[in-house]
Parts: sequence; C-alpha cells; structure tokens
Amino acid sequence: MDFSFSEADEKFRMTVRDFFENEYPREIVEKMARGCSPTKQDYQHSERALAAKGWLAVNWPKADGGTGWTANQKYIFDEELERAGALNVVPMGLLYVGPVIYTFGTEEQKKRWLPGILDSTVFWAQGYSEPGSGSDLASLQCAAARDGDEYVVNGTKIWTSLAQHADWIFCLLRTDNSGKKQEGITFLCIDMASPGITVRPIISIDGKHSLNSVSFENVRVPVENRIGEEGKGWTYANYLLGHERTSYAHVAGKRKQLADIRATAETTDAGGLRLIDDAAFRAKLASLEARLDALELTVLRVLATVAEGGAPGNEASILKVIATELAQDITELGMEAHGPYAMPAFPDSVAPGWAGNTPLPADAAPAVARYLGARAQSIYGGSNEIQKNILAKRVLGLP
Repeated sequence: MDFSFSEADEKFRMTVRDFFENEYPREIVEKMARGCSPTKQDYQHSERALAAKGWLAVNWPKADGGTGWTANQKYIFDEELERAGALNVVPMGLLYVGPVIYTFGTEEQKKRWLPGILDSTVFWAQGYSEPGSGSDLASLQCAAARDGDEYVVNGTKIWTSLAQHADWIFCLLRTDNSGKKQEGITFLCIDMASPGITVRPIISIDGKHSLNSVSFENVRVPVENRIGEEGKGWTYANYLLGHERTSYAHVAGKRKQLADIRATAETTDAGGLRLIDDAAFRAKLASLEARLDALELTVLRVLATVAEGGAPGNEASILKVIATELAQDITELGMEAHGPYAMPAFPDSVAPGWAGNTPLPADAAPAVARYLGARAQSIYGGSNEIQKNILAKRVLGLP
C-alpha cells in the first residue's frame, strides 16, 4: 500500500511551506511557542494573512469562496500549518457554521453571513451544550418560542468557546416538546449584540479564558435567522458534528509535540544522565509514535471517503476518541520529560524563575498549559464515553 504523495502534491507542499516560513506573521508563531493565549486581534491577523493568499476556507467549495483543493492538498496544508507552529483558524465560523450555511441556508443567508467569515471580520460562537445537557445534546431545554416574525429565546448555554470575542452565535434551541427529544430542535443564528444576552467567563484549569456561559433573557431573534426548517436542527447539528469531530486529529501538531519531547529527553540533566536513555521512557515514546501513525492512516481513510463524495460517518466518532486520548497521553509524557520543571506556571507569560534565579526551560510552561488544557478534550464535542457507545451500537452491533 503506497501512502506517498504525488510529485504535484509535494510541489504544493513546498509552496505552502515557503509561505509559512517567509510570509506568515512571525510574531504569532513566537507567541504560540511561548504558550500564550491568542487574542482576537491575533486570530484576525493570522486569518487575514491566509485570506490574502486565498487559503482561509480550505474546506469550502470554490463556488462559496473556498480553495477548491483536493483532499490531499487540504491535508498537506494542515500539516504545514502545524509544522510551522502557526495559529489554527477559529473553527466556529470556518469549520462549523459556514458549511451549514452554504449547505442548508438560503441565498440571502449565504450573502449575509459567509463574506464576514471569509474575511475574518465576523466571529462566531457555538451554542450547543447547556447545564445538564452536554453530551446528551438532544435533552437541551434552552427555548425559542415563536412570536409572530420572531423567536423569543430564554435559557443558558455553557462551555461556549471564545464567546467573549463573538459577534454572532449559532444555537440549537428547543421549539417543541411534544415529540421525541431529537425532534423540536431548531437551528438559529443570533446577533450577540441583541438585548438580553449576558456572557460570563469560565476560567479553565490551565488558567486561560476561552470558555464562557451565555445566558438569554427574552432575546428576540428574527425568523429569517433560522437555518432550514423549524424542528430540523438535529439534522443540521449531526452534519456539523461530523465536521467538528474529524477536525480533532491535528496529526502534524502531535508530531511536532513528540519531536519536542524527544529533543527535551535527549538533553543531559544535572546528573549526567539522559532521559532518552531510560528504556521505559523510550517505550512510551515509541508507543505514542505508533499510535500517531495509526491515527494518520485513519484520517487518510476518512479523506478518501470525503474525496469520493461521502461524508464522515462512524469514522468521525473513531477519530474523536483516538485523537483526543492520544493528545492527552502525549501531553502527559511531555510533563514527564520536563521532570521537576513541569510545575504550574503562568501560561500567558514567559516562564518565571524556578529554584531561586534559575530560569525554567522555555518550553516548560507551554507543556504544562497543554497538559492541563488537554484534560477537556475527551469531554467536549461529545464525550468519549458517548462516542464509544455510538461505536458499540453502530459498528459492533451491540445492544
């Protein structure tokens, strides 16, 4: 089986690599290497640099403003972006709601919302999870009651990523309780400047502010902001979640982390011994590298399916489980590699001094932040326990 890329693909790779090495904003790469949180301005600076090349909406059809790239080219682009340490795009607009809008939205909605996503002037948040309705998304109760040409929204969304930056939020809302819980859910787009919306920060264990609670109190939303039919939001959500869960792989980013861990382990410590010479450590590192190879092959199988006109199915759940568990295990080994330096540090500043005036290794603080932040990966986007139940039923045929 030949997994090598064609000569044309490798030429494309060199073009992308040259861009990230010579044209992409270096200050963003350096900031990410320090483990700092990107600001809204950082995201916009990064995305506008990509947009100037026509490389922002890599997964969109060309007719809707995308690149028209092949599956191989998209994969290579993601590889080179992460290899360079560049900032990933904000997924809520480009990866999540954008495809829903151009697939299920009206022509007016496409004209209204897609341009702002494509030029990184309009930020989106995703309003799915609620207190008590996380992985069991169908049980959500945040309600939208029809009142003439408007919906009146009341309730709370939680774990809402980057809502503090958002101009719009797309929400799944309960419009009917009479049938099955998967029914009666409607997909609405809501202007975050609407009266009655309150955003409250949630500071996560890594000390960062990316999560929020968003409450709605009698928020009036025009019916024209509804995507598709009333009560069909579950259908659109499943389409979106397939795209979301296949975006978790980040193979190149994981390879970079493993390379950094190996480099750290090859450094001689104060006792004159190298961690890389420890057989148990080498076995852990080799195991993670083998698991990453397996993840990459799974991603390539999904890409082949999509390239042939298919959609991510059960593979989306498989990718979500193996990618997030692998991410957690890689960051855990990173903590082990740093030994006594793997201590809580201010994640948004250069690593502070340790043991008197002895500075921490430059990559120690980012390693701690990555480890703490990765704890949530097996929970968000549909917990891994839920994904394993899906696979047990749909793939293994278990009751």
